[in-house]
Amino acid sequence: MALQLYDTRRRAVFPFTPRVSGQAGLYVCGPTVQGPPHVGHVRGAVAFDVLRRWLTLSGYEVTLVRNVTDVDDKIIENAAAEGVTPWALAERYTREFNRAYDVLGVLAPTVEPRATGHIPEMIAMIARLVDAGAAYPSAGSVWFSVGAFADYGALSGQRPDSVQASPEGDDGKRDPRDFALWKAYKPGEPSWDTPWGPGRPGWHLECSAMAAKYLGEGFDVHGGGLDLVFPHHENERAQTALTYGSGNAGGSAGTHEMAQHWLHGGMLTTRGEKMSKSVGNFFRVQDALDTVRPAELRFYLASGHYRSTQEYSGEALQEAAAGYQRLETFCRSVDVDVQLDEPSDEPPGVWDEFAEAMDDDLAVPRALAVIFSAVSTGNKAEGSERGAYVRVVRRMLAALGLDPVSQWPDPGSDLRPALDTAVAVALARRAQARQDKDYATSDLIRDQLAEGGIQVEDTAGGQRWRLG
Repeated sequence: MALQLYDTRRRAVFPFTPRVSGQAGLYVCGPTVQGPPHVGHVRGAVAFDVLRRWLTLSGYEVTLVRNVTDVDDKIIENAAAEGVTPWALAERYTREFNRAYDVLGVLAPTVEPRATGHIPEMIAMIARLVDAGAAYPSAGSVWFSVGAFADYGALSGQRPDSVQASPEGDDGKRDPRDFALWKAYKPGEPSWDTPWGPGRPGWHLECSAMAAKYLGEGFDVHGGGLDLVFPHHENERAQTALTYGSGNAGGSAGTHEMAQHWLHGGMLTTRGEKMSKSVGNFFRVQDALDTVRPAELRFYLASGHYRSTQEYSGEALQEAAAGYQRLETFCRSVDVDVQLDEPSDEPPGVWDEFAEAMDDDLAVPRALAVIFSAVSTGNKAEGSERGAYVRVVRRMLAALGLDPVSQWPDPGSDLRPALDTAVAVALARRAQARQDKDYATSDLIRDQLAEGGIQVEDTAGGQRWRLG
């Protein structure tokens, strides 16, 4: 099966067919850097990192653009409350988000544009919309005319005449649904000069301008959280269609489509509510990392289907950590070389079953079931057969950014040779004691190792040990 992905606009799964053969262009809505990252923020980053890795493994040259919204109402408000400039606050939290992405193994984007670095592109886009009759200036602001786009509401599944009003102020708006492309200057706010007066960009305009600059007028995948479908992505789609499409204001639908696939990730919830700063039910990334390791948090965030709602709790996090530790123990039980693109001596059918799940709209829960099944079978194998199962399990985990050996090495790996030697000496003494039927000494050695965090398992093939 070739890769298939769900498209929010068409409400079905469709084959991934890139606009340019062999290449994949992705735009992922990044953070509005108004505060520190919480676990809900990074769930989406991990999900799109898995997609990016799978596209790369599938042979595509991937360009991933993840923007930073560094000018916004909340940034301005929070900076004023702290007594700092909006630029200082945005820079501080941009760095915090990037540290969170790095610690969770999220690959850096190909391009990470900031909104404030693309004001000329935004002004040019507004000018085209005004000239086309799809936008109008009023009282220093410029508004997008929702009625100019006949297909408005198609992404979020709303009829144009029933779309809820824009929450933005209605000073000079002709239609309650219209939204701001450019916001008139207010004292104390950042501003830039334009033909329509000083001010700052609207949120929706920012992403359309940056996506077009780095990926072109149309591209393959536009991603973000489910909470962005309306109004953010609905508005992006409309303004992009009337900027680059052949239809004029009020023209027919479908003249230009911004993205072939609109992918939206499910929410991370606590007690049934979306994790959010405004609600106050959020857990910072560091809060989670105080209880589990980074790889375990990544495993937890990646383990659900990207479109599903995932309930966050300390118990769920610990359960995921225990599951990952089981995989980690198996992967470290045999030293094998793993090449992601060169499978060899692997159990037949295992990788194919994993790939089939991943190609089915990134069905990671099914893919993990394949991995755990391979671990169960591999734990019963010995010698080269066990090594073959370790190899395929590591290859599958690496596709998810979760191989504990190559991608998440043990912090004490430099001491591993010395530890291996010391444990081997202890196990040799224990084996001799068992041969001499001195079970008291055998049990004592096992217990002493356990006190040091080394678990010993007696199997048909001999003694095995692991940390933990």
